This record gives sequence, C-alpha cells and structure tokens, in this order.
Amino acid sequence: MGEPLEQFLNAETLIIELLLIVALVAIVVRRLRVPYTVALVIAGLLITFQHTFQIKLTPELILALFVPPLVFEAAFHIEFEQLRDNIVPILVLAVPGVLVTTVVVGLIVAWGVNVSLATAFIFGALMSATDPVAVVALFRALGAPRRLTVIVEGESLFNDGTAIVVFNLMLASAGITVASNGSYLASPDLGSAIVKFLVVSLGGLGVGGLLGWLTAQLIARLDDYLIETTLTTVLAFGAYLVAERLHFSGVLAVVGAGVVNGNIGPRGMSPTTRIVLYNFWEYLAFVANSLVFLLIGLDINVAQIGTNLGSIVVAVLAVLGSRALVVYGFGGLYNLLNRSTRLRGRSVTAAYRHVLFWGGLRGAVGLALVLSLPESMADRELLIVMAFGVVLFTLLGQGTTMQFLLRRLKLVKRSLEDLEYERQHGRLMAARAARDRLKKMYYDSTLSAATWERLSPILERRIDTLLRSQKELLDKYPTLQVEELDDARREGLRAQRASLAALLRDGLISENVYDELVAEVDAALDSAAMLMDEELQLPEDT
Repeated sequence: MGEPLEQFLNAETLIIELLLIVALVAIVVRRLRVPYTVALVIAGLLITFQHTFQIKLTPELILALFVPPLVFEAAFHIEFEQLRDNIVPILVLAVPGVLVTTVVVGLIVAWGVNVSLATAFIFGALMSATDPVAVVALFRALGAPRRLTVIVEGESLFNDGTAIVVFNLMLASAGITVASNGSYLASPDLGSAIVKFLVVSLGGLGVGGLLGWLTAQLIARLDDYLIETTLTTVLAFGAYLVAERLHFSGVLAVVGAGVVNGNIGPRGMSPTTRIVLYNFWEYLAFVANSLVFLLIGLDINVAQIGTNLGSIVVAVLAVLGSRALVVYGFGGLYNLLNRSTRLRGRSVTAAYRHVLFWGGLRGAVGLALVLSLPESMADRELLIVMAFGVVLFTLLGQGTTMQFLLRRLKLVKRSLEDLEYERQHGRLMAARAARDRLKKMYYDSTLSAATWERLSPILERRIDTLLRSQKELLDKYPTLQVEELDDARREGLRAQRASLAALLRDGLISENVYDELVAEVDAALDSAAMLMDEELQLPEDT
C-alpha cells in the first residue's frame, strides 16, 4: 500500500512543479517580448541541464490527455454559420492539404536526411497539423478580418484530426502501433486505405456530433454551472475515448462534439454558466498547451540540436515548401472552381493566401505526436529534434513577423480610435443592459419601487453621458461611422441568411428558392467592401 501511495505523491509533486514553472514563465514573459510557448521550451531545456525531472508518459496517455482539451476549446468557440460559409476552403486545406503536406515533406526529408521513406512520411504526417494559437491571438488584438480568423481556426481544427488519422496510417504502414486505432488502419492496398481513412474520419465526426447534441440537450434541462461544466469535460474526453474504442478518429470526434455543443449548448445556459464554462476551458487549454511545450523542452536532447542542424534546416524548408504548394495551389484552384461553378462562398484573396502561408505555424499537436512515438523506434530522437526545430522556427520566425505582414497587406482594421470606440460602445451596452435588467425586476415585482426610483435616474444619466461621448467620437472620426454602418449592414445580411435557413427548415420555402435568395445575400456580403468605399465618398448632407 505504501509504494502506490508514494508513486501517487511523486506524480502529484511533479505536476505541481510543472504548473509552478508554467506560472513563473508566464509571469516573466509578460515583461519580455518573447512568445510564451518559446519561453516554455527554453525553460524546459534549461531544466534538463539539472536532471531533476524524470518524465515517462505512454504514447496513448499523451494523445488522450493533451489533445482533447486543446481541440475542444477551439471547436467550442467556432460559430456554425461562419464555419459553414467557409467550409469549402477550410476542408480543402485540412484534408487534401494534409495529404499533400505529408507526401511533400516526406519526400524532401527522405532525400535530404538520412532516414527511411516510411520514417520521413511519419514526420510529414505529424508536421502537417497547424497550430495558430499565437496567430489568432494577434488577429484578435489587431482586428484582422473575421473571415480570415475563421479560416485559420477552422483549418487547424480539422487538420488536427486529419493529421492524426494520417499519422496512424503512416505508423501502421511502417509496422508501428501507437494510438489504439493504428492497427486497423493498416491496409495492403491504397483503395482500402482511402476507404478506411474516410470511415475513420467521418465516423469520428458523427460520434462526436451525436454526443455533443445529447450533452447539449441535457444541459438545456439543467441550471447548475458546476454540473454543466463537468458535463462538457466528460464530453471532451469521453468523445475521444468512445470514438477510439469504436475504431474511429478520437480527435475528429472531439471536433464534432465541440462544434455541435458550442453552438447548441450555450443557448440553454445561464449567463453565469457561460462565463464559468468559457473561463474553465480557456484555463484547461492554457495548461495543456503549456505542458506540451514544456515537455518538449524537457524531452529534447540538447546536444543533438547542433549535431542535427542540417536536418532541421531541411525539415524547415520542407514544411515551408509544402505549405506554399498547399495554400497557393489549392487556394488558386478553389478560386477557379468558385468562379466557374458558383460555389456558395467567397474567393480567398491573394492577401489572405499570403497570411495563410506565413501563418501556418506548427505547435502542440505535432509535438504531442512526436513525443508519442515509442522509444524503441529508430530515429525517434532525430524526429523529435527536427520537430522541435520546425516549431521553434515557426514561432520565432513566422509568429513574431505576422504583425508586420498584416499591416503590409493592409488587413489590420483596428486603430487607436477604433479601440476607443469599442470601449465607449461596450460601456454603453453594459449600462443599457443594467438598466433593462433592473427595469424587468421592477416590473416583475422583485425590485421595490423605492429602489428603482433611486437607481433609474442614475443609470439614465450614465447612458446619456455615454451616448454624447460616443457621438462626439463619431463626429471627430467620420470613418468610424462608416465602419459602424458597414458592420451593421453585414450583421443585417447575416440575419437575413439565418432567417432564410429557418424558413427552409420549417418548409416555408423550397430548396431552389432558398439557394437563389442565399446567393443574393452572399453577393451582397461580397460587395460590402465596395459599398463601404462608396459611403466614404458620400456628401455630408446625405
């Protein structure tokens, strides 16, 4: 009894030490202009010199422990309508793009590094998963176009699952089994392998979507934020485990569960539950992401970095070359098909493609996959060093220069006056919400007349002050008013699209009429930028 208890206490101590390191690095990085994930890897490298940490994690545990929270948190915040509107370019990048990346990176690495073709394809598969955490955070801070953010996030979500399926396929082809579904992916011929790939992928999405819907229905019947948060935790990890037991893709199951539950579940949640839930998953994803980067620093053999510098350079060039081929090749093909077949969607502009190319960072999922390789595998240490080099380059080289690229391409919309308008608008909306809430409580007889009569004038004065301040800001910066009109126009068009979908669902309009009317709305959305330019030239008396 004493030995298991001692092992448990040692594991608990290790986890606490790792979390303490994560917190300390985060505190230090706030004062330095260094990417947080890079700082964690460097911290892990420094710690290895002391030889104080001995970490042995099984491959299955790495995938089942770290991947679900990273994927679920991102999927939970994806809006279904925006995902649907951009699903074609997302899937083009996430499915054929992953396959092309695997093959291209594999061939270049096999040619330039002294490894077998099977090993090179394994490396290509694990490097095909993008991790845009740092890029998306920058997008939001600078006010990059929402559609660009959705495409980047959506590609990452779906290519995580696709990459892991292809990763297991490459392992099975090489006679190596890591994840639980690796063995049954082995196939003697290409046709059977493609069929199994589709079954594993679509099966995972189906299982996850069903579990996400069932959990959302259960959440709608509850009003306890602790239970509801617990249910989403069970959903994220449970979807992965159930899908794996059924021989489907666990990661794509988590994607399906997150997207479905994130779009249905919050409707039945109280405001308190939503706040707690979002904060909980943000924290869990932060911890998982942090530990993955810290573990790669602890697991890397520092002496091999200099020795294998040439291999790292080949790997970086291979990843960049494959990314350019995927983004510019498939992006151009999508635009061509979009124009010739009138696909329901908008073209991916050249500026967007430049950002998608340079924003294809590698990170947590790729590192988790390379760490999951069995220690008995030949060239495992070399693959870890190469993966570490690629991730470090993308974070330092691409992540830190993305801001300059966005500004150069004029994709940054958020100026100082934009931020000030957001503050004013946020304060105004909050004050109105407070007034409306107290007013409802007064009319429902849950707030006394004396209290309402005392607070109401204070809130009205606050709202009037904010309205005047907002008007002064709009008068001072006329472009803000134009941007507000453009945002309102876009929001109105999105509302029209949602209304048409509801009419189709209720059987009030036919499929043909729906397609025709949606095409009109999409055309209006596509011309929104042009309309905004016209507004800027309107006379003042209009």
